[in-house]
Amino acid sequence: MLRSNKDFKKIILIAGPTASGKSKIAIALAKKIKGEIINTDSMQVYKEISVLSARPKNKDLKIIKHHLYGFLSVKKNFSVGQWLKFVKKKIGQIIRRGKIPILVGGTGLYFNAITKGLSKIPIIPAKKRGQIRNLYEKIGRERFYKKLLSIDPKCKNKILPFDTQRILRAYEVKKFTKKSLYDWVTNTKSEFNKYTVIKIYLDIPREKLLKRIYFRTTKLLNKNCFSEVRKFNKLNLKSSLSVNNIIGIKEIKDYLAGNCTLSRTEELINIRTRQYAKRQSTWARGHMKNWNKLYYDDFSILFKKILKLSS
Repeated sequence: MLRSNKDFKKIILIAGPTASGKSKIAIALAKKIKGEIINTDSMQVYKEISVLSARPKNKDLKIIKHHLYGFLSVKKNFSVGQWLKFVKKKIGQIIRRGKIPILVGGTGLYFNAITKGLSKIPIIPAKKRGQIRNLYEKIGRERFYKKLLSIDPKCKNKILPFDTQRILRAYEVKKFTKKSLYDWVTNTKSEFNKYTVIKIYLDIPREKLLKRIYFRTTKLLNKNCFSEVRKFNKLNLKSSLSVNNIIGIKEIKDYLAGNCTLSRTEELINIRTRQYAKRQSTWARGHMKNWNKLYYDDFSILFKKILKLSS
């Protein structure tokens, strides 16, 4: 089937809370419209963590070409700006092959970078960034967060105390540029204004989402995830690295150290996953107001609706 010129400048975004079924929909859609999938989840970039980050399985990778999954060392931080740079290149390559890029994930800041653009914050020297991370390691997250709010009150209620990566970013931006991160983000524009951008959000009812979360956590707790965390522990990474935010790492660490029972570990992972899903839904209400929000229990109906939107 021949495609119109419009199709060659099309990007499809599929967002939704964790465990909402984004990957299943994306793979079915990619098969139907000749698309390729680009990772839009900040925790699925790490090559050493595949089970806990819920990266696509090998059988799915063989069906459809996937990009930016499991390519980065856990020893490195990875910013939205770096992700956007990779994505622009991938989108161009996919379109030149006559395929449609389908961006799938749950990281709101990544989607924002596509739909609204990124601010032109000056590059902060590595030495300065290292000093700030050393300070974080020295005084701990709680005190560091208070220091951030003291120098940049605009971050209050916008950056949560446990969001290490954003806390560090806001602090270094304010210290280096003397300007709040939230002053920089105004007056930005998308680099994809010339594209047809189709925005889809899987708005699954909370009670159904909770059931999916419980089911996934039960499946998650197997020998593979324990092995993954054992290997991760041997790396002795700094706590400021963003990979530590992956749900399950801390909880399974505690279990392996004998500080927690397996049932309590499962409960704690469920609690954190529920909290994360709630934050994702809150983000969507505030930042994705003009997205197509839909959900149906029947997969075939949901797929048909999404296919129609994508055509």
